[in-house]
Amino acid sequence: MPTLSTYIPAYMPTWRRYKDRFATIAISAGGASVLMAILLIFFYLMYEVLPLFSGAQIEKAEQLQLPAASGRIIYAAMEEQGEVGFVIDENWRASFFTIADGELIQHSDLGREDVTISSLGSEGGDSRLLALAYTDGTIKLLKHEYKLSYPDGLRFITPRLEALYEEADLNFDGQVLKKIAVRDGEEALLVSAVLPSGELVVKRFNKEIDFLSDELEFSAQRLLIPALAGDTAAIHIGFSQRWLYRLSKNGRYVVIDLLNKNEAGVQLVADSGELFQGQGGTFTSSALLLGGISLLVASSEGDVAQFFMARVEEGNRLQHIRSFDTGGNIISTLIPEHRRKGFIAITDTGLLQVFHSTAHRKVLEKQLLESDNFAFAAISPRANKLLVGDANLKLQQWHIDNEHPDISWTALWDKVWYESYDQPDYVWQSSASDNDFEPKFSFTPLAFGTLKAAFYAMLIATPLAICGAIYTAYFMAPALRRKVKPLIELMEALPTVILGFLAGLWLAPFIEDKLTGVFTVMMVMPVGILLFAFLWSRLPISVRTAVPEGWQPALLIPVICALGYLCFAVNDSLELLFFGGDMRVWITHELGISFDQRNAMVVGIAMGMAVIPTIFSISEDAIFSVPKHLSYGSLALGATPWQTLVGVVLPTASPGIFSGLMIGMGRAVGETMIVLMATGNTPIMDANIFEGMRTLAANIAVEVPEAEVASSHYRILFLAAFVLFLFTFVVNTAAELIRQRLRTRYGSL
Repeated sequence: MPTLSTYIPAYMPTWRRYKDRFATIAISAGGASVLMAILLIFFYLMYEVLPLFSGAQIEKAEQLQLPAASGRIIYAAMEEQGEVGFVIDENWRASFFTIADGELIQHSDLGREDVTISSLGSEGGDSRLLALAYTDGTIKLLKHEYKLSYPDGLRFITPRLEALYEEADLNFDGQVLKKIAVRDGEEALLVSAVLPSGELVVKRFNKEIDFLSDELEFSAQRLLIPALAGDTAAIHIGFSQRWLYRLSKNGRYVVIDLLNKNEAGVQLVADSGELFQGQGGTFTSSALLLGGISLLVASSEGDVAQFFMARVEEGNRLQHIRSFDTGGNIISTLIPEHRRKGFIAITDTGLLQVFHSTAHRKVLEKQLLESDNFAFAAISPRANKLLVGDANLKLQQWHIDNEHPDISWTALWDKVWYESYDQPDYVWQSSASDNDFEPKFSFTPLAFGTLKAAFYAMLIATPLAICGAIYTAYFMAPALRRKVKPLIELMEALPTVILGFLAGLWLAPFIEDKLTGVFTVMMVMPVGILLFAFLWSRLPISVRTAVPEGWQPALLIPVICALGYLCFAVNDSLELLFFGGDMRVWITHELGISFDQRNAMVVGIAMGMAVIPTIFSISEDAIFSVPKHLSYGSLALGATPWQTLVGVVLPTASPGIFSGLMIGMGRAVGETMIVLMATGNTPIMDANIFEGMRTLAANIAVEVPEAEVASSHYRILFLAAFVLFLFTFVVNTAAELIRQRLRTRYGSL
């Protein structure tokens, strides 16, 4: 059997062999370099993304004795840097101390000589505001503050206990308060308390600025609360000062609307019921998450659940949002983080569990104490340090590494019920104008927008590009083809930023103004072209033969221009006749379909113009490269040119046509500038052609410059790039497999 060397002349010059070998090495090196570059991109994306899914870690640091306290600790906190601690013991002694060695910085007695303190309440885990209730019914508000200074270039923290509203007469008419909750706002200070009799009382201290002295004045308003059965285990006031949550030891709850009353002037009960329906158990602990909207509740059966008020048809109710897997451990202490929707759950045995509420994820579990004498804990505002104390006033400091707890499969791809939303939804909102919001990182609307933009672009580009390629390669005169093909391919060199600029500033307003004309063109243009072709076929043969074979498409240029001009010329008349003068308004009001100026139709047309040259060029080359003897053989056997095209040429060229479609789709999926400039960039899930979208690529381009390096937001944007990378890889791999099947099937023709 002859080999390749049989056909290589023995007298081939040495220099030619060297050139052939060099070309082989260079081409192989180029291909290997491309593969290496793709692998490097893959590994770099993985390097940026993997930290998102790494679990939290906790490491034990210093252990010290707390000599500052004189009894059981009832409140503990840390300052920003986790260097200074603050505790209040059962003898109402407040102490600041250094966490590194337990050295006392300062202390003060909170009680007074004439009266004692009956209860202590805080505004929430993320607030430093404390309320002290004295036995004479007076209330004192305190705030632990920390001042930073840098003497001699060294950081020095000066803690202090600051009294608020000292001039105000904050009291409950001499009544002893057993439990107390407080919520301070710009317009009012709201205080709720439980009397020894079990009665729930609420006072609103409205704030007013004196016109003459410019001083803050308070006017007290007693709110009438309906009688409630059972013992009160905990009370919380929501952030908006509207909802008062009253929790009972038996697991029942009552939510009181503090802004609405009945005819008798009594505040309305918004909702009531069982906290642990189907689970059983009694109440053990509760806390408000960051923001004061969500309520966390733990039961004696090891259940920890999140609730918040949601609007329903009947009004408002306390909605069970999600439960957290504690492994059956009974949680005695819930501590919310100060700057994220995460929280720490600790059992009486000192078992620590760290959760993130929105991600619905347990990120860490660790046994902190060896004995069963856990007493209290405090977390730093940055959530990177934890203080844990036992009944013997021994403190353990732990360092927590938990950078990205808010990322999970649920948060990225599933519906999530966010605070203040009426139902679960897919939402992307990475930032806001203030800090009172929760980042929402759902990829689903971005992936939907990517596929929506690509779908409408391919819907416009595919028929035009493939039909144009078929006619140009198979029917058009060679001289005309040599002019048309380079002209269309030249469109591919047009920067997409120019197309996006034209689409956003010219095409979008034009379509909005001439919407009726656009749809008229879509209906009239195909009919007009077919009608012209029919009339042309009926002309005398002497007239038709006057035009050289293959040059007939040139006759359509004036027809297309005339039909287009006519459709847009009658736009106003058609709108007045059928749509009351404005088709856009008619679509919105009569059909209930919202309309944005920069929408999917604009993107489809503009991106279609960018994709057409790619699909056309590859498809045209594939069709033109079909061996002529196949066409001639088919024609010689009696087939018509159209039958030859459908039965022989297109099947043979199908691998190339399919490759062109896949490459065009890949460009449509990865397109950035056109989508960025021609849509409203709103991450919504709506297939409406008159609505915009936001794609993964456009989202990366918009938000990467503003993202903090190494933050969760920053790495999530790299994850979006990784998703695009995988999507392209999967689609191209599938396309190559299909192309090989088509080549195998039709290669024998």
